Amino acid sequence: MSEPTQRLPVAERGEEDPGREPAPDASHATQGSGAKSGRFWSARRIPAALCALVLLGGVGILLYDIAAVRSGRPAMQWRRSLGQELAERPLDDTAVLIGAGVAAAIGLWLLLLALTPGLRPLLPMRRAHPEVRAGLHRDAAAMVLRDRAMEVAGVQSVRVRVKRSRAKVRAVSHFRELDDVRAELDTTLGDGIKGLGLSRNPRLSVRVARPGKKG
Repeated sequence: MSEPTQRLPVAERGEEDPGREPAPDASHATQGSGAKSGRFWSARRIPAALCALVLLGGVGILLYDIAAVRSGRPAMQWRRSLGQELAERPLDDTAVLIGAGVAAAIGLWLLLLALTPGLRPLLPMRRAHPEVRAGLHRDAAAMVLRDRAMEVAGVQSVRVRVKRSRAKVRAVSHFRELDDVRAELDTTLGDGIKGLGLSRNPRLSVRVARPGKKG
């Protein structure tokens, strides 16, 4: 197999048991039990850090102002102005509606980050061992399929885009019948997708055209 398949990133791995038998070879891992692996979840470090900093700063300022008021000092100007605005401004005011919309949008964004796995470029692979999880980057998978497609007779150039549920192939053939090239590409790339060892094989979409024409 081509070079990108020899550097598959191992995302998570448990501690090895000294008494465990040696791991099987790559062919056995590909044809093993076929246990599926779920998608990798992003740590969301940057959004979490930004949210924590904003909350920490706001809570710190508010606590300082409350402590200052308890000690006999007047409240900060921003808190007096905010309290006055909240008491006097009607709910159907444009500024209130805009502020509520922005707050709702931020809340929905944070919920979306919390409920979705992220790491879309990383495709999960089948798990040959319960304690080992591996993933293949989409660009690496596309490179492997592109190399396989270029081995088909009649293919002049090819573009491959691999997504989580579909692999799109656009090939240009300068000789041979287009139907024959398409049929051979379907067979070759179908075997190539199975050889990637992905937990969920994407559907294959192949288009073949002559140079200078759209397929």
